[in-house]
Amino acid sequence: MSEQRPAVSMADVARAVGVSTGTVSRALRGRPGVSEETRGRILRAAESLDYVVSPAASGLVTGRTGSVAVLVPFISRWFHARALAGAHRVLRRAGFEIVLHHVEGSAERHEFFETLPVRRRADGLLVIALSLAEEELRRLDALGLPVVGAGTEPGDRPAAAIDDTAGAAKAVRHLVNLGHRRIGMIRSTDDEGVHQGVSRRRLAGYRAALTEAGLEIPDDAVVSAPWGIDGGARAMGELLSLRTPPTAVFAEADEVAIGALRTLRRAGVPVPGRMSVVGFDDSPMAELLDLTTVAQSVYEQGAIAGRMLVEAVRHGGVREPRVRLGTTLVPRGTTAAPSGPGGSRGPAGGGREQPG
Repeated sequence: MSEQRPAVSMADVARAVGVSTGTVSRALRGRPGVSEETRGRILRAAESLDYVVSPAASGLVTGRTGSVAVLVPFISRWFHARALAGAHRVLRRAGFEIVLHHVEGSAERHEFFETLPVRRRADGLLVIALSLAEEELRRLDALGLPVVGAGTEPGDRPAAAIDDTAGAAKAVRHLVNLGHRRIGMIRSTDDEGVHQGVSRRRLAGYRAALTEAGLEIPDDAVVSAPWGIDGGARAMGELLSLRTPPTAVFAEADEVAIGALRTLRRAGVPVPGRMSVVGFDDSPMAELLDLTTVAQSVYEQGAIAGRMLVEAVRHGGVREPRVRLGTTLVPRGTTAAPSGPGGSRGPAGGGREQPG
């Protein structure tokens, strides 16, 4: 049986950097009197030694709880779990305990914003991929706590997210460049309001790309259905029933696109022979199903938002309050040039395009 390695102390960090324990303490608690260069060396040493600040000891000095709250609508979906993993790693290494608030249903969400259980129990709040209403934002403001978004932009508060509008435009532009002229879109409806901000921005990107190309925006080819595979399947059925169906479809999420592919397969419509499909997010299933999609860095959004929250708690503000991560079009086997009389079509390019 191997011996358990003794816990790393503040004195160990001080020895590694060549400073006093008082300087280490001030640096790790975000207190003044430490140069940025020294603070950086201390933080790097603490991370390399796996030193974790004691929340109890820190709280005695700062009056803080040593905890941060995380508000998340889903814990089983890959996106939310991945963003949470990135934030968790950063927050734990900074010495914070994490209190998870799961608000999947409207009842849980209503209760959270009515009671605000994070009051006096947390030093800050991280919101993961949840669109917040104005009233909810006002209630959070009343807490007087730092609020940071990961995969969402909660009002004018700090956030790490992507530009959904630009990402959607990239997907539609890919279809336009392949030669498609009648391009549909599948949007997601959401009774809980979780995805409404994302859906609105991706619709704006779809419209912007068509306008840029001088193409008509086919209102009858923009269909809404509940988020997920079943919703995507139903929406694709509606598009196929149109007098003039589109030759390509942009689905605002991979799960929605997967549902669309299911309907096309059951209807005997070849993909990409007669219909091209693009998703968004690059979920684990996208590569497995050879789905063309727009990739985003989910783990990094969580990690960056976690660092923002640490900075906000320790310093009372964030130097770079809005971080926009890029998206990358990933062409796979569900998109190709449209077929036509005497024309031929081949599959879309096989490699990952450079981020735009």
